[in-house]
Amino acid sequence: MTGRRDVTVLMTGAGAPGASGIVRSLRAAPDRDVRIVGVDVNPDAYGFALVDEHAVVPRGDDPEYVDRMIELAAEVDADVVLPLCTAELQPLAENRERFDATVMVSAPDRLAVANDKAGLYGFLADEGFASAPEFHRTETREEFLDAVEALGYPDRPVCFKPPVGSGSRGFRVLDEGANDLDAFLNEKPDAATTTLDDVLPILDAGDAFPELVVMEYLPGEEYSVDVLATGDDVHTVVPRSRARTRAGISFEGVVEQREDLIEEAAGICRGLGLEYNVNVQFKENPDGVMKVIEINPRVAGTIIMCVGAGANLPYMAVQHALGEHVPEPDVAWGTRMVRYWDEVFTAPDGSTYHVHPDAFDRERTDRLDPTPSP
Repeated sequence: MTGRRDVTVLMTGAGAPGASGIVRSLRAAPDRDVRIVGVDVNPDAYGFALVDEHAVVPRGDDPEYVDRMIELAAEVDADVVLPLCTAELQPLAENRERFDATVMVSAPDRLAVANDKAGLYGFLADEGFASAPEFHRTETREEFLDAVEALGYPDRPVCFKPPVGSGSRGFRVLDEGANDLDAFLNEKPDAATTTLDDVLPILDAGDAFPELVVMEYLPGEEYSVDVLATGDDVHTVVPRSRARTRAGISFEGVVEQREDLIEEAAGICRGLGLEYNVNVQFKENPDGVMKVIEINPRVAGTIIMCVGAGANLPYMAVQHALGEHVPEPDVAWGTRMVRYWDEVFTAPDGSTYHVHPDAFDRERTDRLDPTPSP
């Protein structure tokens, strides 16, 4: 497709924390109006107040999810489908040829590697990437205990998490210092830090011991690197520090021209053959080497930081999906972002509004009623 006609984006995950930033990124498209149709499993998703139209859909793992998305894409005449949720990527990728719209996901076999942390770490090690962390995939209690010991616990902290997950779900740090009296009295509670003795009864409580990835502890600085990948190449790579996070979401950081991270993230995306928006997360080990924590082969929730620095990566990915020329951005390296909360109110009549700081006048915008889930 060529030209600058208006475009319709069918965006999933309208209730995701980063949805508002993605909507604002698409609204900032130059010389073009972007119509956004947002969908979510939650009929009260806050993002419904920010988009042009909205609908409720089944969960990404529901057998009816893909059919409903195909139906919606046809109903709204979508040009592209932009998924924000990890659980939706694989089913959309496996069925992308059934859509008339371009589905902004990588090939399913590439996704399968990127979304599986053990598979990803194995790929990085096999391909000789310096960012490959030390890890073990475990499926039994005995394998888990052997891996924890092999990585140095209890003398050193060790991490573990499910092979597939998002938003820090299931991530824990095993640290014998978690029960230290000084830490108990002087540090804020950290739900991610525990000890082996405390966590084993929980892991043993299921019908079967869970499959887990046990990896080296990475205590240093953390970076997210946003990439616009094109399958066999990359277009733009923007690293940003994660100076302050809450529940895995960046609340403060700086866009930095880290050539080492740019080169590493670009090489990884090329090697995996990923496409569209990709987020590669790095954390520093005790020796100062940046290691990959995970890859999110989708648009990241805090990609608005890149947009504020001059690289509108969500819209650039839409341009790529449409087959248009994607210009090189002029990135303002050193741009700093601090995130704050905002609210969306729903009045008794169903209209939505924000409270302005200078007055209590309500700016209302009528929206369509949510479409019931089939």
